Amino acid sequence: MKTLAYPLLLVAAAAALAGCGSDPAPTAPSPSAGPVPAAAAAAGSTAPGVPCGDVTGTGGAKTAVVAHGKVDCAAATKLLRDYFAKLTPAEVNDADGPGPVVLDDWTCGSGPNDPVTACSTEDGRQVEGTRG
Repeated sequence: MKTLAYPLLLVAAAAALAGCGSDPAPTAPSPSAGPVPAAAAAAGSTAPGVPCGDVTGTGGAKTAVVAHGKVDCAAATKLLRDYFAKLTPAEVNDADGPGPVVLDDWTCGSGPNDPVTACSTEDGRQVEGTRG
């Protein structure tokens, strides 16, 4: 089950880094190209993000919350608070990083020693928490 977190994290990282290069933005696939996997659709539809303030993460660390897509800040901050509250000490200290943790429609997780927690849904909504 741990392997599910990595594709989600890769999508979040790719979306975050997409604006950093000098290459033009990728174009959306044509409708005739067939169905697009949910993770790829999420990456293609992710807006730059809306800063939503901070929450307290694991170990009391301040974590900046950013909402992408059709997610309001109240829902984004609640999601990350719930995620951090649900993590057990074993999950926090796992060599593969915490997650994936399912919270309703959301799946959240992060890699080992990764300051970014990524949460996403099948319909392309995303929330990121970056430890400060």
